[in-house]
Amino acid sequence: MTKRRVVITGLGVVSPLGIGHEPLWNALLNGQSGIRRLEAFDATHFKSQIGGEAPRFSMADYVPKYYRKSTKVMARDIEIAVVAAYLAAKDAGLRTKCLIERGEAEAPSSVDSTRFGANIGSGLICADLNELAGALATAADPGGGFSLRRWGSEGMNNLTPLWLLKFLPNMLACHVTIVHDAQGPSNTITCGEASSHLAVGEAFRTIERGAADICICGGAESKLNPMGLLRQELVGRLATAFNHAPERACRPFDAERGGTVISEGGGLFILEELEHARRRGARIYAEVIGFGASSNVHSWTDPHPEGEGIALAARKALADAGITAEQIDLLSAQGVGTVAHDLSEARGIRRALGDRRDVPVLATKGAVGNNGAGSGAIDLAMATLAMFHNTVPPSRNTEKVDPACGLRVVTGDPIDARVRCLLSVAFALGGGQNAALVLKRYQE
Repeated sequence: MTKRRVVITGLGVVSPLGIGHEPLWNALLNGQSGIRRLEAFDATHFKSQIGGEAPRFSMADYVPKYYRKSTKVMARDIEIAVVAAYLAAKDAGLRTKCLIERGEAEAPSSVDSTRFGANIGSGLICADLNELAGALATAADPGGGFSLRRWGSEGMNNLTPLWLLKFLPNMLACHVTIVHDAQGPSNTITCGEASSHLAVGEAFRTIERGAADICICGGAESKLNPMGLLRQELVGRLATAFNHAPERACRPFDAERGGTVISEGGGLFILEELEHARRRGARIYAEVIGFGASSNVHSWTDPHPEGEGIALAARKALADAGITAEQIDLLSAQGVGTVAHDLSEARGIRRALGDRRDVPVLATKGAVGNNGAGSGAIDLAMATLAMFHNTVPPSRNTEKVDPACGLRVVTGDPIDARVRCLLSVAFALGGGQNAALVLKRYQE
């Protein structure tokens, strides 16, 4: 059976540098940073007190009027996904249920809902401590410890009945599919920083094999929560030396890198079968031609020193795309800014591509930080635009590339680059999941 061609026709991005893909793209070109001292909660007693906070927004601007009540049971992660979905659908020129009911598109819908799928990466959403406090207090035993018996008999009664609906990882896809009436194959993937790439890869496969004509896919997460910050602090991944200068903290592949920075955001894409996109005259950003994934658990906290899992996923993606490493013109790297993870990634990339020091490397996290499940989507969206505009933005804070990494990370100013094929990689900082995607400049 002939594989169906799959193209990207819409981008929706939420990041610490703005709402939408254009504000982020322009900020990267200008070397701006979205990292600040945290305001979402009091981080005074943490070693790292900085992060990337997305701008505040009103959910009423992104859902139909009848759905506004449902936004009250959305955690921040869910809100980001719903906003990104709206932006992606609008950017693609789709007439979905959401846009029609908001009066921003004319009926009828341009999408067969039964063939409209969704694959969205999510984190394990941190509960709001303020909402748990009362319930936990009533579950305390006389000595001040936690009593499981009292939690069941008294504590849980102090939670609102719909409390859990705010924090289930699948609720990102749930709300997006309801709002846009996507009735096709749907899936949620929770594999840390690899989630977005795995979700896009699954959407690619779904359309390729004919199970859907169009999919909304990507990922979103907010790590701006005391528990999220504490978890990263306990495993020693955070940059702690730049609380006085947050914008300088995250330094992908830099010789002086010292840790990552938490943030929030994400991105969703509209993937479409080529003929479906052509029939409606859609703008095409790029074609997805290859996907690969692997699992390589070295340890829960530390990556494989030689990046074996990354190399395997990349090789699979190249083989799936039917191209060689020599045909890659741009590498979109994860580059979280920790010593071990960046070195592991660089070694894995070199194992897959060979010693291709001529290939420019795009790394975004110096500007926006690491938001987990949504970070790969942001990377992929910016790589897509780099191909579309023939320009690669510089990596913020990468001043002297670590010789041990051996990569050509773009620094200083944007560079002109004719990109025909790009490779984008992502991997979970803990858990061992790896994913890679190959995009090609669209040609008839």
